[in-house]
Amino acid sequence: MATVELRFSAQPEHVRTARLVAAAVARRAGVDEAVLDEVRLAVGEACSRAVGLHRSNAITAPVRVVLVEEEKTFSIEVGDEVPVPGAAAGGSGSGGRSAETESDGEDEMGLAVISGLVDDVEVMSGEDGGVIRMSWPANPAVIASGQ
Repeated sequence: MATVELRFSAQPEHVRTARLVAAAVARRAGVDEAVLDEVRLAVGEACSRAVGLHRSNAITAPVRVVLVEEEKTFSIEVGDEVPVPGAAAGGSGSGGRSAETESDGEDEMGLAVISGLVDDVEVMSGEDGGVIRMSWPANPAVIASGQ
């Protein structure tokens, strides 16, 4: 199992880098070429969401992106450091964010886009922040035999 971890300051210009890294690692993991655009778009949406949450909540901690290559699966976790007061860690739902925030509509739209792009997606939030976990099938043997 290979893991790549990326941390970046919550600036919109860094989202592009996260998308490029995700696509490169997904390709190396054996994710089908036809799915790479979906990987890029989903990571872009998840990272943009995390950046927006950090900026609107004045969080200075970096956004985390963890890319994990397993034998038959490639997964990505995008994490933010925005706590949900009173939420149990590991809770799930629509991110558990306050309905009173101005960006809540954008947040829900981003989650809807991600859900449309990724079959296997999980959104969790708690007192330590939130995580969007996405995964795709991978076949690294095909990549290795094609080189």
